[in-house]
Amino acid sequence: MRYSKWALLLFGAGMVFGLAVVSLPLPQYARAASAAMAAGIALLPVALFADWRRRSTPPKRRPRKSTARRRATPRRRPTNRAKRGG
Repeated sequence: MRYSKWALLLFGAGMVFGLAVVSLPLPQYARAASAAMAAGIALLPVALFADWRRRSTPPKRRPRKSTARRRATPRRRPTNRAKRGG
């Protein structure tokens, strides 16, 4: 839904801009608001197809490094000399 979100956002911004143009007497911006709404509606099918295509292809996965790391030196158990008597 990455691309369709942008298309709907463009349409919504054009609609808000159109509301501002109608509310305030700004006839010179009417074409820009109309163009933004039209672009949002026209790009929506393209965006839906792109989202569908992106979702239907499997993602490329990188080979993972092993999660279990080996230490360079072997781990030694701490010796408790008091128990051994020495």
